Amino acid sequence: MNNRGAFIYVVDDDSSVTRALSLLLISHGFRVKTFENAESFIAFKTRLGPSCLVLDVQLPDIDGLVLQEKMAAKGIEIPIVFITGHGDIPMSVKGMKGGAVDFLPKPFTDKELLDAIDRAIDKSKGQNKKAAEISVIKKRVETLSPKELEVFRFVAKGMLSKQIAYKRGISLQTIKVHRSRVMKKMQAKTVTELIHFAQKAGITPRNITGAPIERPLTEPSKYRTNLLVFLKSVPEP
Repeated sequence: MNNRGAFIYVVDDDSSVTRALSLLLISHGFRVKTFENAESFIAFKTRLGPSCLVLDVQLPDIDGLVLQEKMAAKGIEIPIVFITGHGDIPMSVKGMKGGAVDFLPKPFTDKELLDAIDRAIDKSKGQNKKAAEISVIKKRVETLSPKELEVFRFVAKGMLSKQIAYKRGISLQTIKVHRSRVMKKMQAKTVTELIHFAQKAGITPRNITGAPIERPLTEPSKYRTNLLVFLKSVPEP
């Protein structure tokens, strides 16, 4: 896959290393930004688009593994390639469990680094694609009315129209209208696809306020049981 033109951030306190890596990466068509410590990288506003972080484990302020944790806490999703001259197995395991693409002990070859960066950029592209899809879905969710969003949540829970109507104490036809509008606004062809959109957008199967929704019942329990049996017998449109 052609990953040239991607942004590569290099964090290493050894200026000779950052200079050598910068020359290597620029010669292979990457755009490079170097940092001497972790805090300067955290303060930098990273660019949009495919990117990768080449990160030394031993840094003067905080080490690379702590920076990895800080990035996760801040929601900075840039694939990491660790480099180190003082690594050990527990350290590499921790970095990989944290989502690092590779853990390269110094000295490493140009090919080893470039191959790791290519994998990291491929991962970054996948993350960016997923983020773009979620952004589109969330914008569609914003077009829903409060009632439509409520129905959307119930559908995401796997409830049928007649079940939603009974739970909310409104007519089945009204629920059908709301669900039809939800399908149209969300551009979902099937209920399965709609549920998939809900999962991607983080739409949880609960009501808007978060409180349990229960319709007060005054009917005798026998009548309620018969009503439920009747509702289950009604075919879903």
